[in-house]
Amino acid sequence: MACAFTSTTCSYSLTSGSHIQLLVLLLLGLSSWSCYGLGSFGFDIHHRFSDPVKQILGFDGLPEKGSVEYYVAMAHRDHIIRGRHLAASNNQSPPAPLTFANGNETYFLNSFGSLYYANVSVGTPSLSYLVALDTGSDLFWLPCDCTNSNTCVSGIKMPSGQVVNLNIYSPNASSTSKRVPCGSNYLCSSNQCLSTNSDCAYSYAYVSNDTSTSGILVEDVLHLITDDDQSKAVDALVTFGCGKNETGIFLEGAAPNGLIGLGLNNISVPSTLARNGLGPNSFSMCFGSDVIGRINFGDNGTSDQKETPFTVEPPFPTYNITITQINIGGNVSQMEFNAIFDSGTSFTLISDPAYTFISKSFNSQVTEKRYPSNSQIPFEYCYYLSANQTQYMISYKAPKVNLTMKGGDQYFVTDPTVLFSTQAGYFYCLGLLKSEGISIIGQNFMTGYRIVFNHDKMVLGWKASNCYNDSNSQTSPTNPSQSPALAVNPKSTAPSSHLPTLKAFTHALVMLLVSFFAIV
Repeated sequence: MACAFTSTTCSYSLTSGSHIQLLVLLLLGLSSWSCYGLGSFGFDIHHRFSDPVKQILGFDGLPEKGSVEYYVAMAHRDHIIRGRHLAASNNQSPPAPLTFANGNETYFLNSFGSLYYANVSVGTPSLSYLVALDTGSDLFWLPCDCTNSNTCVSGIKMPSGQVVNLNIYSPNASSTSKRVPCGSNYLCSSNQCLSTNSDCAYSYAYVSNDTSTSGILVEDVLHLITDDDQSKAVDALVTFGCGKNETGIFLEGAAPNGLIGLGLNNISVPSTLARNGLGPNSFSMCFGSDVIGRINFGDNGTSDQKETPFTVEPPFPTYNITITQINIGGNVSQMEFNAIFDSGTSFTLISDPAYTFISKSFNSQVTEKRYPSNSQIPFEYCYYLSANQTQYMISYKAPKVNLTMKGGDQYFVTDPTVLFSTQAGYFYCLGLLKSEGISIIGQNFMTGYRIVFNHDKMVLGWKASNCYNDSNSQTSPTNPSQSPALAVNPKSTAPSSHLPTLKAFTHALVMLLVSFFAIV
């Protein structure tokens, strides 16, 4: 997801879709260009036993909330998520990382734009919100004081017909909420204020499909706890958008309950936490192969992680890195180009000539028969799976993708493919889209790693991780059968003035056959 501010107006690049039957698409969540900062705490997002997650994910056999088994399971989860070993200075113990009060797991949700989500708690009394996690933007916003389905999403209808209600924020309902006056924040230029007492209004516009969020900036408490044995409560004051009006794909399922920006600029939550002295200006996100992830503020990573420097380009700094070499199954090219690490983009986008080298090198080494071009499938290179490959367990061997970063460290892509299921059988695609401008490393190329976004050192770090502990985990390709029936048809939401025109995004979203979720 990307954002570019012009006084009080911010343009994001966001792409997503809706879950479709069989070949359902939804993808490319929020693209990538940021405007604000990075922060520092430790927290993994969204516990699996929360009511919204149980209903949305449809987990069966989970402990009933409030039962002995429920609290035993929660305690077990907390124990297996060990605190990160942060670098100590002056022989003093580093501050404990922080986690969201509702739990420290993140969840990858196909039905909500194929993005990672967290369960965050805001206000007094506190309410929980299921928010998308986006390293490509900076602003935290929640649906706020919206009154009907034309302005925000208040509930999700399950296939059973049951409606899962989503919380809507209201400044008047929280005793700790404060409105941000116009002129007091750099997002609100004083020369645009009607008066010194007027609210700080914002408007984020998206290029296609009339997608936007708008409202006013407010300040309220974000509820956190220390991610250690003491689990001490920490209430952090943060500034965020009170989104009174959402349009476009926000009403279709992408970030329906809000979004938390994790970018480099000062207004982002991580930057705010670091500025308030709650930890180093560094955080990590872990992307698991089992739809479970983590996010830890204040995580500097480990001494044995791989690293590469950021290449920051004002006025819209992003987590931009430089790739110096590409290796596809042994076919090597000394090709240098920049790319943005963006958790708000579901699938990776690469511009030419790198895209052509990767895709053609990949294609030349695949033994399966090529799947014909299909306007409903955004990926160019797809392949049939035989009955023998899918009879007992879906199995195929894709060429390895290895990127060498500036500085010499190598980044092995765990699984560069996307699996599809149709009535005729299974096929898989190289999960790569062609960009006509900026290249973006999306979350599909981050699977199997704990990625460290270190603003203090201005480096990106990475280390293989299973997202459950700090021990090394293998980055061998995950079993593709874990994610069948993924289909994608992105639509463009990149800002017209700052973000590239992405060829794959210029097509309209394919007509949904049957929606898995209906927004009510």
